[in-house]
Amino acid sequence: MSTVPALGMPSKSFRRALADLGAGLRARELWALLAWQDIKQRYRRSSLGPLWITVGMAVTALALGVVNSALFGTSISTLLPSITTGLILWNFMNGCIVEGSQTFIDNEGMIKQLPAPVSVYALRTVWRQALYLMHNLVVYVLILVIFFGKLSHPYRLVEKAGALLHPGLGWEVVLALPGLALLLFNGAWVVLLLGVVSTRFRDVPPVIQSFITMLFYATPIMWSMDQVRVMNQGSKDGFGSLAVQVLQLNPVYHFVEIVRAPLVGQQQSWTHWAVVGAATVVGWALALAVLRNYRARVPYWV
Repeated sequence: MSTVPALGMPSKSFRRALADLGAGLRARELWALLAWQDIKQRYRRSSLGPLWITVGMAVTALALGVVNSALFGTSISTLLPSITTGLILWNFMNGCIVEGSQTFIDNEGMIKQLPAPVSVYALRTVWRQALYLMHNLVVYVLILVIFFGKLSHPYRLVEKAGALLHPGLGWEVVLALPGLALLLFNGAWVVLLLGVVSTRFRDVPPVIQSFITMLFYATPIMWSMDQVRVMNQGSKDGFGSLAVQVLQLNPVYHFVEIVRAPLVGQQQSWTHWAVVGAATVVGWALALAVLRNYRARVPYWV
């Protein structure tokens, strides 16, 4: 195995992979500035600037809330906060997956000219998505102010017999903070893993673009698991309970729920935290393995 004399350690080792991550974190001024410049460049010469992120989210959430409330006969005062929060979280995850797969490809010029750790470019993408998330949380605050009276008491998302009764907003709202931290932490390994793989195999980003739409519709963003459970109550062939179980296999659903449930006062299962914890361990193990073996090849692949 080849070694790097300056560091006295194998060129392919987990120590070097972790050293790359550590160096990337220490260069926070660099990736934080680059991420903010990305946003400023996108909205250059715009009157509202980055506030368009918030406006766009508000319009989308309102439209989906009104349409789904009319279609499913549910109260917009409880459905709209759920849809809004789900969209905000989905946009972050969608950005980490889609833009993450393009991270190193889009940074080709800088990678070839700037001697920086590979993780800097991944952190740039994650922080950019985090800034979008923070802008969009303004919409959540506005929705919360408008519908606080309804959300502060026990309520049902679906006004039908057998529907789950949610506890309403309470002290559990603080659980959204570790949930958001886990979301950011997992976003980093997603960008690193998909970024390296996509740099080597250029067919991966188009595949992800196709897959992400299916993932969106399979995740309870515009609809809720409550609706699925109520619709399949009394199913004699067992298909209803099977459908719920299959939908719960979607890991994105659990990532959404660890943040959304406490933010809108919905009942939450600790299963969500267990699934997210397992995904975090497995995801980072894969990302570190890829970083260990292929980190040095990224400049050549781009």
